[in-house]
Amino acid sequence: MNRQFEIVGKSGARYRYTALEEDRFLPPAGANFVIARLTKEGPTVVYAGETDNLANQTWRKTLEKARETYRDAAVLTRLNVTRAVREAERVDLVAQHQPPLNG
Repeated sequence: MNRQFEIVGKSGARYRYTALEEDRFLPPAGANFVIARLTKEGPTVVYAGETDNLANQTWRKTLEKARETYRDAAVLTRLNVTRAVREAERVDLVAQHQPPLNG
């Protein structure tokens, strides 16, 4: 079951993220990712990042660190091919949510 979440940036832009099943195949594509606590009110962003290759799982180290404090942290992803677009989205989300692990 894919669970999708809309996360709003400081600009007012709405980004649709999908909860990642950690054991599924990951495409070797550029993506934004958010590490969040999922509640019935929606995701609480604790980290916002981007990667050139979602399949290389560089996000996993950040997830492990997040789970030291937020045991229920989950990864949400959004495919984005262009680095400039990914970076602008990451900056927009960090400005709005001020994730503690981006500090």
